[in-house]
Amino acid sequence: MTGPAPGPFRTADVDVADPYPCYRRYREEDPVHRGEGGWYLFRHADVARVLSSRRYGRGAPPAHLPEACPHLRRTVANWMVFMDPPRHTHVRALVAKAFTARIVEGLRPRIGELAAGLVAELGDRVASEGEADLMDGFAAPFPLLVISELLGVPKEDRPWFRARAVDLQQATSARVTRGPDAFAVAESAAREFGAYFRAEFARRRAEKAGAGTDLIGAMLAEPERTGLDEDLLAATCVHLLTAGHETTTNLLAKGLLALLAHPAQSNRLRARPGLLPGAVEELLRYDSPVQMISRWAQEDDRVGGRVVRRGDKVTLVLGSANRDPERFPDPDRLDIHRDARRHTGFGLGIHYCVGAPLARAEAEIGLTALLDGLPGLALADEPVRWADDLVFHGPARMMVRADGRPTRGA
Repeated sequence: MTGPAPGPFRTADVDVADPYPCYRRYREEDPVHRGEGGWYLFRHADVARVLSSRRYGRGAPPAHLPEACPHLRRTVANWMVFMDPPRHTHVRALVAKAFTARIVEGLRPRIGELAAGLVAELGDRVASEGEADLMDGFAAPFPLLVISELLGVPKEDRPWFRARAVDLQQATSARVTRGPDAFAVAESAAREFGAYFRAEFARRRAEKAGAGTDLIGAMLAEPERTGLDEDLLAATCVHLLTAGHETTTNLLAKGLLALLAHPAQSNRLRARPGLLPGAVEELLRYDSPVQMISRWAQEDDRVGGRVVRRGDKVTLVLGSANRDPERFPDPDRLDIHRDARRHTGFGLGIHYCVGAPLARAEAEIGLTALLDGLPGLALADEPVRWADDLVFHGPARMMVRADGRPTRGA
């Protein structure tokens, strides 16, 4: 590619509907780029090296959270994603117990029931109205229902949880633009979440309820060994609820979008469901639900011939790394037969997504339910509307139609 070197990288300048041509230019012309707010890395090798290196830490929570939002600040400060060892190691070891392959495998039948129920409701809406929003009808509520099961949230509380999770994300997601009351709304949600979980902890301790049967029970069962205080316990529950919600929502929506654009491959998946595990890895690579994550240099380092100083912020462009032809030949082509291992869709290193086994199961089961349960599934005429967020990247509204009614229980 010829022409002048690209100017400072700014997320606000990137086409959120298709950021990959922009990434390609930086990857080819300035892959270790000094841009707005620090360094940006665009090559797979550089991104993987930093993610796996102890020279880089996760650093502090977002600095943009206002002082006038104490509940929000306290909640986010206790999220595992913003911790470094040894605190991170401690919390992760406890949470990881809920996401083992054995536990996730045991959840699959229930996950399938939840997916089938939502697909049936979505199909009914399509049948009566001609089209429906996949985000509102499936991609957003499905992972929230699943993580609620894992936490042990009662069924009657789940609509309230979904509303609060959406409110919280107004401030905790990397939105390019926010409404004037976004932080106030998120602060209210954080306060209500904290009160809810503290009341739930107290109820369970008083009734000795649920010890070990779900994630809340597991965390309460070993307080002396875990050393987790109430703030950290509550924040961990909120983090799992919101992080698992937003990222898996985007994985489902963008995975379906990619398959609809490649009907031969989606038909192959219908005929050979055994291909789904590998296909999910390729969908994660092809259009990652999280496009960027940040680290801070703990000491001076050299990356791609550039000097990164201690304290510098380094943004790892996962979406670009996953389209790097040095790691994935012909990277702009979706190929469900590709060996997509070592993609960075779930990160790498000590912060590798603790919920990855569950997200994979949700994607496999959710996409199967959609493809098999809604014959003739297709995008409606209304263009996909993308959320104004290049980090947690996905549609805000995605209208679909179908040529037939869903098969209930699919």
